[in-house]
Amino acid sequence: MKWFGMKAAASQDARPVLARAWGSGAVALGEWPASYEAQLRAGVMGNPVAQRAMRLVSEGAGACAIKVRGVEDGAAVMALVGRASAGQGLVETLACHLLLHGNGYVQMMAGADGRPAELFALRPERVSVEADARGWPAAYLYRVGESVTRLSPEDGAGRTSLLHLKALHPLDDHYGLGCLGAAAGAVAIHNAASVWNKALLDNAARPSGAMVYEPGDGSVLSPDQFERVKREMEAAFAGAANAGRPMLLEGGLSWKAMSLTPAEMDFVGLKSAAAREIALAFGVPPMLMGLPGDNAYANYREANKALWRQAILPLVGKICAGLSQGLQPWWPGVAIEADLDAVPALADERAALWERVAAADFLSGDEKKAMLGI
Repeated sequence: MKWFGMKAAASQDARPVLARAWGSGAVALGEWPASYEAQLRAGVMGNPVAQRAMRLVSEGAGACAIKVRGVEDGAAVMALVGRASAGQGLVETLACHLLLHGNGYVQMMAGADGRPAELFALRPERVSVEADARGWPAAYLYRVGESVTRLSPEDGAGRTSLLHLKALHPLDDHYGLGCLGAAAGAVAIHNAASVWNKALLDNAARPSGAMVYEPGDGSVLSPDQFERVKREMEAAFAGAANAGRPMLLEGGLSWKAMSLTPAEMDFVGLKSAAAREIALAFGVPPMLMGLPGDNAYANYREANKALWRQAILPLVGKICAGLSQGLQPWWPGVAIEADLDAVPALADERAALWERVAAADFLSGDEKKAMLGI
Protein backbone atom coordinates (compact mmCIF):
# COMPACT_ATOMS: atom_id res chain seq x y z
CA MET A 1 0.00 0.00 0.00
CA LYS A 2 1.41 3.39 -1.03
CA TRP A 3 -0.14 6.04 1.22
CA PHE A 4 2.38 8.79 0.50
CA GLY A 5 2.18 9.21 -3.32
CA MET A 6 5.58 7.68 -4.13
CA LYS A 7 7.89 4.98 -2.81
CA ALA A 8 10.66 6.30 -0.59
CA ALA A 9 14.05 4.86 0.18
CA ALA A 10 14.34 1.64 2.17
CA SER A 11 13.77 2.12 5.87
CA GLN A 12 16.54 1.84 8.40
CA ASP A 13 16.43 -1.34 10.46
CA ALA A 14 18.18 0.18 13.44
CA ARG A 15 16.52 2.40 15.98
CA PRO A 16 17.62 6.05 15.69
CA VAL A 17 20.35 7.23 17.98
CA LEU A 18 19.17 8.76 21.24
CA ALA A 19 20.65 11.53 23.32
CA ARG A 20 20.17 12.90 26.78
CA ALA A 21 19.00 16.49 27.11
CA TRP A 22 21.39 18.62 29.16
CA GLY A 23 21.01 22.02 30.74
CA SER A 24 18.21 23.63 32.65
CA GLY A 25 16.88 25.69 29.74
CA ALA A 26 15.53 28.29 32.16
CA VAL A 27 13.82 31.31 30.68
CA ALA A 28 14.78 34.70 32.08
CA LEU A 29 12.12 36.85 33.67
CA GLY A 30 10.26 38.82 30.99
CA GLU A 31 11.14 36.44 28.15
CA TRP A 32 8.45 34.74 26.13
CA PRO A 33 9.56 31.17 25.28
CA ALA A 34 9.36 30.66 21.51
CA SER A 35 10.87 27.28 20.66
CA TYR A 36 9.23 24.01 21.63
CA GLU A 37 12.08 22.98 23.92
CA ALA A 38 12.05 26.36 25.70
CA GLN A 39 8.27 26.20 26.09
CA LEU A 40 8.56 22.64 27.40
CA ARG A 41 11.21 23.52 29.98
CA ALA A 42 9.44 26.70 31.13
CA GLY A 43 5.88 25.43 30.79
CA VAL A 44 5.96 21.79 31.88
CA MET A 45 9.24 21.33 33.74
CA GLY A 46 9.11 24.72 35.46
CA ASN A 47 5.40 25.32 36.02
CA PRO A 48 3.38 23.20 38.46
CA VAL A 49 -0.01 23.92 36.87
CA ALA A 50 1.04 22.91 33.35
CA GLN A 51 2.92 19.86 34.61
CA ARG A 52 -0.07 18.64 36.60
CA ALA A 53 -2.41 19.22 33.65
CA MET A 54 -0.09 17.31 31.34
CA ARG A 55 0.15 14.41 33.78
CA LEU A 56 -3.61 14.24 34.27
CA VAL A 57 -4.18 13.83 30.54
CA SER A 58 -1.18 11.67 29.58
CA GLU A 59 -1.30 9.35 32.61
CA GLY A 60 -5.06 9.02 32.21
CA ALA A 61 -4.54 8.01 28.58
CA GLY A 62 -1.81 5.56 29.57
CA ALA A 63 -4.06 3.98 32.23
CA CYS A 64 -7.03 3.68 29.89
CA ALA A 65 -7.90 0.04 29.17
CA ILE A 66 -7.43 -1.00 25.53
CA LYS A 67 -9.22 -3.80 23.69
CA VAL A 68 -8.54 -5.39 20.30
CA ARG A 69 -11.25 -6.57 17.91
CA GLY A 70 -11.34 -8.05 14.42
CA VAL A 71 -8.45 -10.52 14.67
CA GLU A 72 -7.95 -13.92 16.26
CA ASP A 73 -4.44 -13.13 17.48
CA GLY A 74 -5.56 -10.19 19.60
CA ALA A 75 -3.19 -11.10 22.44
CA ALA A 76 -0.14 -10.46 20.23
CA VAL A 77 -1.46 -7.02 19.25
CA MET A 78 -2.24 -6.20 22.89
CA ALA A 79 1.26 -7.24 23.93
CA LEU A 80 2.75 -5.08 21.18
CA VAL A 81 0.73 -1.99 22.10
CA GLY A 82 1.16 -2.50 25.84
CA ARG A 83 4.93 -2.91 25.62
CA ALA A 84 7.02 -0.06 26.97
CA SER A 85 8.68 2.32 24.52
CA ALA A 86 12.16 3.27 25.81
CA GLY A 87 11.00 2.49 29.35
CA GLN A 88 7.76 4.46 29.03
CA GLY A 89 4.25 3.33 28.17
CA LEU A 90 3.59 3.70 24.45
CA VAL A 91 0.09 5.17 24.73
CA GLU A 92 1.11 7.51 27.56
CA THR A 93 4.16 8.72 25.62
CA LEU A 94 2.18 9.30 22.43
CA ALA A 95 -0.54 11.10 24.38
CA CYS A 96 2.06 13.44 25.87
CA HIS A 97 3.62 14.10 22.45
CA LEU A 98 0.27 14.76 20.78
CA LEU A 99 -0.92 16.97 23.62
CA LEU A 100 2.18 19.14 23.86
CA HIS A 101 3.69 19.06 20.36
CA GLY A 102 0.71 18.04 18.24
CA ASN A 103 2.66 15.22 16.54
CA GLY A 104 3.45 11.64 17.44
CA TYR A 105 5.86 9.40 15.53
CA VAL A 106 5.95 5.62 15.96
CA GLN A 107 8.72 3.57 14.40
CA MET A 108 7.74 -0.05 13.81
CA MET A 109 10.69 -2.34 14.46
CA ALA A 110 10.36 -5.67 12.62
CA GLY A 111 11.17 -8.98 14.25
CA ALA A 112 12.58 -12.21 12.83
CA ASP A 113 9.19 -13.21 11.43
CA GLY A 114 8.75 -9.92 9.61
CA ARG A 115 6.01 -8.71 11.93
CA PRO A 116 6.42 -5.65 14.18
CA ALA A 117 8.26 -6.63 17.34
CA GLU A 118 8.40 -3.16 18.91
CA LEU A 119 6.60 0.14 18.54
CA PHE A 120 9.07 2.90 19.38
CA ALA A 121 7.85 6.46 19.99
CA LEU A 122 10.24 9.08 18.58
CA ARG A 123 10.73 12.50 20.08
CA PRO A 124 8.57 14.78 17.87
CA GLU A 125 10.80 17.87 18.01
CA ARG A 126 13.62 15.82 16.47
CA VAL A 127 11.58 14.66 13.47
CA SER A 128 11.04 16.70 10.31
CA VAL A 129 9.14 15.84 7.14
CA GLU A 130 11.01 15.52 3.85
CA ALA A 131 8.47 16.24 1.12
CA ASP A 132 8.70 15.33 -2.56
CA ALA A 133 8.09 17.64 -5.52
CA ARG A 134 4.34 17.24 -5.17
CA GLY A 135 4.33 18.04 -1.45
CA TRP A 136 3.71 14.50 -0.19
CA PRO A 137 5.87 13.18 2.68
CA ALA A 138 8.59 11.05 1.11
CA ALA A 139 10.71 10.45 4.22
CA TYR A 140 11.27 11.62 7.78
CA LEU A 141 14.54 12.99 9.16
CA TYR A 142 15.39 12.23 12.79
CA ARG A 143 18.04 14.62 14.13
CA VAL A 144 20.03 14.31 17.34
CA GLY A 145 22.86 16.81 17.39
CA GLU A 146 24.96 16.23 14.28
CA SER A 147 23.46 12.79 13.63
CA VAL A 148 20.66 12.61 11.05
CA THR A 149 18.76 9.38 10.36
CA ARG A 150 16.53 9.14 7.29
CA LEU A 151 13.44 7.03 7.91
CA SER A 152 11.09 5.86 5.20
CA PRO A 153 7.35 5.76 5.92
CA GLU A 154 7.11 2.35 4.20
CA ASP A 155 9.29 -0.73 4.00
CA GLY A 156 10.24 -2.63 0.86
CA ALA A 157 6.89 -4.46 0.79
CA GLY A 158 4.81 -1.28 0.95
CA ARG A 159 3.94 -1.73 4.63
CA THR A 160 4.12 1.01 7.21
CA SER A 161 7.47 1.39 8.96
CA LEU A 162 6.96 4.86 10.45
CA LEU A 163 3.55 6.00 11.62
CA HIS A 164 2.81 9.72 11.95
CA LEU A 165 -0.03 10.76 14.26
CA LYS A 166 -0.96 14.42 14.38
CA ALA A 167 -3.53 16.73 15.85
CA LEU A 168 -5.52 18.96 13.55
CA HIS A 169 -3.58 22.00 12.30
CA PRO A 170 -5.65 24.32 10.07
CA LEU A 171 -2.59 25.98 8.51
CA ASP A 172 -0.13 23.10 8.07
CA ASP A 173 -0.29 20.03 5.84
CA HIS A 174 2.54 18.06 7.46
CA TYR A 175 2.56 18.89 11.16
CA GLY A 176 -0.06 18.93 13.90
CA LEU A 177 -0.88 21.69 16.37
CA GLY A 178 -0.11 21.17 20.06
CA CYS A 179 -1.41 23.04 23.07
CA LEU A 180 1.96 24.09 24.48
CA GLY A 181 2.27 27.13 22.23
CA ALA A 182 -1.23 28.34 23.17
CA ALA A 183 -0.38 28.00 26.86
CA ALA A 184 3.03 29.74 26.58
CA GLY A 185 1.66 33.20 27.32
CA ALA A 186 -0.26 32.12 30.42
CA VAL A 187 2.74 30.10 31.57
CA ALA A 188 5.05 33.11 31.19
CA ILE A 189 2.63 35.28 33.21
CA HIS A 190 2.26 32.61 35.90
CA ASN A 191 6.03 32.13 36.20
CA ALA A 192 6.69 35.88 36.26
CA ALA A 193 4.08 36.35 38.98
CA SER A 194 5.73 33.60 41.03
CA VAL A 195 9.13 35.28 40.72
CA TRP A 196 7.61 38.63 41.67
CA ASN A 197 5.83 37.21 44.70
CA LYS A 198 9.04 35.51 45.80
CA ALA A 199 10.83 38.87 45.62
CA LEU A 200 8.06 40.48 47.65
CA LEU A 201 8.33 37.78 50.30
CA ASP A 202 12.09 38.28 50.46
CA ASN A 203 11.38 41.95 51.22
CA ALA A 204 8.61 41.30 53.77
CA ALA A 205 5.98 41.76 51.02
CA ARG A 206 6.67 45.53 50.88
CA PRO A 207 9.56 47.98 50.74
CA SER A 208 10.22 48.29 54.44
CA GLY A 209 11.01 51.98 54.32
CA ALA A 210 13.38 54.70 53.26
CA MET A 211 16.49 56.09 54.91
CA VAL A 212 16.30 59.88 54.69
CA TYR A 213 19.31 62.15 55.32
CA GLU A 214 18.15 65.45 56.84
CA PRO A 215 21.14 67.52 58.06
CA GLY A 216 20.57 70.97 59.36
CA ASP A 217 22.94 72.68 56.91
CA GLY A 218 21.31 71.13 53.79
CA SER A 219 24.36 69.05 52.75
CA VAL A 220 24.14 65.58 51.21
CA LEU A 221 25.95 62.30 51.81
CA SER A 222 29.23 61.82 50.01
CA PRO A 223 29.55 58.77 47.69
CA ASP A 224 31.73 56.98 50.25
CA GLN A 225 29.23 57.65 53.02
CA PHE A 226 26.33 56.50 50.85
CA GLU A 227 28.06 53.24 49.96
CA ARG A 228 29.01 52.61 53.60
CA VAL A 229 25.43 53.10 54.79
CA LYS A 230 24.15 50.86 51.98
CA ARG A 231 26.59 48.06 52.84
CA GLU A 232 25.76 48.25 56.52
CA MET A 233 22.04 48.13 55.82
CA GLU A 234 22.37 45.07 53.58
CA ALA A 235 24.67 43.26 56.02
CA ALA A 236 22.87 44.02 59.27
CA PHE A 237 19.20 44.45 58.42
CA ALA A 238 18.36 42.77 55.08
CA GLY A 239 17.04 39.22 54.76
CA ALA A 240 14.84 36.95 56.83
CA ALA A 241 17.52 36.37 59.50
CA ASN A 242 17.56 40.07 60.37
CA ALA A 243 13.80 40.59 60.36
CA GLY A 244 12.72 42.76 63.30
CA ARG A 245 16.24 43.77 64.34
CA PRO A 246 16.25 47.25 65.94
CA MET A 247 18.02 49.95 63.96
CA LEU A 248 20.40 52.53 65.40
CA LEU A 249 20.76 55.66 63.26
CA GLU A 250 23.42 58.34 63.37
CA GLY A 251 22.73 62.03 63.51
CA GLY A 252 20.98 63.48 60.48
CA LEU A 253 19.37 60.18 59.44
CA SER A 254 15.68 59.39 59.92
CA TRP A 255 13.55 56.38 58.98
CA LYS A 256 10.23 56.60 57.10
CA ALA A 257 8.14 53.46 56.79
CA MET A 258 6.67 52.68 53.36
CA SER A 259 4.20 50.13 51.98
CA LEU A 260 2.47 49.08 48.77
CA THR A 261 -1.24 49.47 48.15
CA PRO A 262 -3.37 46.30 48.21
CA ALA A 263 -3.94 46.62 44.45
CA GLU A 264 -0.19 46.63 43.83
CA MET A 265 0.30 43.60 46.04
CA ASP A 266 -2.60 41.56 44.61
CA PHE A 267 -0.91 39.00 42.39
CA VAL A 268 -3.16 36.20 43.61
CA GLY A 269 -5.85 37.12 41.08
CA LEU A 270 -3.27 37.37 38.29
CA LYS A 271 -1.80 33.94 39.04
CA SER A 272 -5.26 32.40 39.33
CA ALA A 273 -6.33 33.76 35.94
CA ALA A 274 -3.10 32.53 34.32
CA ALA A 275 -3.50 29.09 35.92
CA ARG A 276 -7.05 28.82 34.58
CA GLU A 277 -5.83 29.69 31.08
CA ILE A 278 -3.14 26.98 31.33
CA ALA A 279 -5.75 24.41 32.39
CA LEU A 280 -8.01 25.55 29.55
CA ALA A 281 -5.23 25.07 26.97
CA PHE A 282 -4.62 21.52 28.22
CA GLY A 283 -8.33 20.68 28.31
CA VAL A 284 -8.40 20.04 32.05
CA PRO A 285 -11.30 21.39 34.17
CA PRO A 286 -9.88 23.91 36.65
CA MET A 287 -11.70 22.18 39.51
CA LEU A 288 -9.41 19.16 39.09
CA MET A 289 -6.39 21.45 39.40
CA GLY A 290 -7.54 22.78 42.76
CA LEU A 291 -8.17 26.27 41.35
CA PRO A 292 -10.84 28.29 43.19
CA GLY A 293 -13.78 30.07 41.65
CA ASP A 294 -14.86 27.45 39.11
CA ASN A 295 -18.62 26.87 39.17
CA ALA A 296 -19.04 25.28 35.76
CA TYR A 297 -19.33 21.78 37.25
CA ALA A 298 -21.71 20.62 39.94
CA ASN A 299 -19.13 18.45 41.64
CA TYR A 300 -15.79 16.73 41.27
CA ARG A 301 -17.35 13.69 39.59
CA GLU A 302 -18.80 15.78 36.76
CA ALA A 303 -15.48 17.55 36.26
CA ASN A 304 -13.64 14.23 36.10
CA LYS A 305 -16.18 12.92 33.60
CA ALA A 306 -15.68 16.04 31.46
CA LEU A 307 -11.93 15.48 31.52
CA TRP A 308 -12.33 11.96 30.19
CA ARG A 309 -15.01 12.78 27.64
CA GLN A 310 -13.44 15.96 26.26
CA ALA A 311 -9.69 15.39 26.60
CA ILE A 312 -8.52 11.86 27.39
CA LEU A 313 -10.85 9.66 25.35
CA PRO A 314 -10.54 11.69 22.10
CA LEU A 315 -6.76 11.52 22.46
CA VAL A 316 -6.81 7.77 23.11
CA GLY A 317 -9.18 7.31 20.18
CA LYS A 318 -6.81 9.14 17.83
CA ILE A 319 -3.85 7.04 19.00
CA CYS A 320 -5.75 3.75 18.72
CA ALA A 321 -7.07 4.62 15.24
CA GLY A 322 -3.57 5.43 14.03
CA LEU A 323 -2.09 2.24 15.48
CA SER A 324 -4.90 0.19 13.94
CA GLN A 325 -4.24 1.68 10.53
CA GLY A 326 -0.50 1.10 10.82
CA LEU A 327 -0.91 -2.55 11.86
CA GLN A 328 -3.48 -3.40 9.17
CA PRO A 329 -0.90 -4.91 6.73
CA TRP A 330 0.09 -7.54 9.31
CA TRP A 331 -3.28 -8.02 11.02
CA PRO A 332 -6.01 -7.26 8.47
CA GLY A 333 -9.20 -6.04 10.08
CA VAL A 334 -7.59 -5.22 13.43
CA ALA A 335 -9.38 -2.55 15.45
CA ILE A 336 -7.77 -1.11 18.59
CA GLU A 337 -10.04 1.01 20.77
CA ALA A 338 -10.54 2.16 24.34
CA ASP A 339 -12.58 -0.08 26.62
CA LEU A 340 -15.17 2.34 27.96
CA ASP A 341 -16.56 -0.28 30.35
CA ALA A 342 -13.26 -0.17 32.27
CA VAL A 343 -13.19 3.62 32.72
CA PRO A 344 -14.12 4.39 36.37
CA ALA A 345 -15.19 7.95 35.54
CA LEU A 346 -17.90 6.65 33.21
CA ALA A 347 -19.22 3.97 35.56
CA ASP A 348 -22.42 5.90 36.34
CA GLU A 349 -23.17 6.34 32.64
CA ARG A 350 -22.67 2.62 32.09
CA ALA A 351 -24.93 1.77 35.03
CA ALA A 352 -27.66 4.04 33.68
CA LEU A 353 -27.40 2.36 30.27
CA TRP A 354 -27.71 -1.09 31.83
CA GLU A 355 -30.81 0.01 33.74
CA ARG A 356 -32.47 1.42 30.63
CA VAL A 357 -31.66 -1.65 28.55
CA ALA A 358 -32.81 -4.04 31.30
CA ALA A 359 -36.12 -2.17 31.59
CA ALA A 360 -36.79 -2.40 27.84
CA ASP A 361 -39.18 -5.38 27.74
CA PHE A 362 -39.65 -5.12 23.99
CA LEU A 363 -36.00 -6.10 23.34
CA SER A 364 -34.82 -9.68 23.16
CA GLY A 365 -31.88 -10.96 25.14
CA ASP A 366 -29.60 -10.93 22.10
CA GLU A 367 -30.59 -7.36 21.24
CA LYS A 368 -29.86 -6.23 24.78
CA LYS A 369 -26.45 -7.87 24.66
CA ALA A 370 -25.71 -6.16 21.34
CA MET A 371 -26.64 -2.73 22.76
CA LEU A 372 -24.37 -3.33 25.76
CA GLY A 373 -21.50 -4.50 23.55
CA ILE A 374 -21.46 -8.02 24.95
